[in-house]
Amino acid sequence: MKYTIDKQEKYSTLKLHEEKLDSSIAPKLKSELITIHAEGTKNIILDLSAVKYTDSSGLSALLVGNRVVQEDGGIFVLSGLSDHTTKLIKISQLDSVLNILPTVEEAIDAVFMNEIENELKNDEAES
Repeated sequence: MKYTIDKQEKYSTLKLHEEKLDSSIAPKLKSELITIHAEGTKNIILDLSAVKYTDSSGLSALLVGNRVVQEDGGIFVLSGLSDHTTKLIKISQLDSVLNILPTVEEAIDAVFMNEIENELKNDEAES
């Protein structure tokens, strides 16, 4: 699996450099997302702008990433989805479960908004 990771203080961006997110890639992606989270990254942005085709095992990897991050109060954002991947997510009715934004920049904004919301919730819980 070809990819790059850009680790920042509040999030990590994983950019997949593959045309297909299928059964040959999905298990590696799952383990990489779990590893990134285990290493302390609370928020993950997955840049799929190079991916043209996704199958059900690819969707499964996306759901694993989403679950792992959300259990910890973080946000998992998908960006740069192809038309094919977008249609598959909508057909599977996962567009209400997954955070999908057009660009990495918008995904970064969503991460910071999520962080602010979490801080406000924590402040309210303490008072």
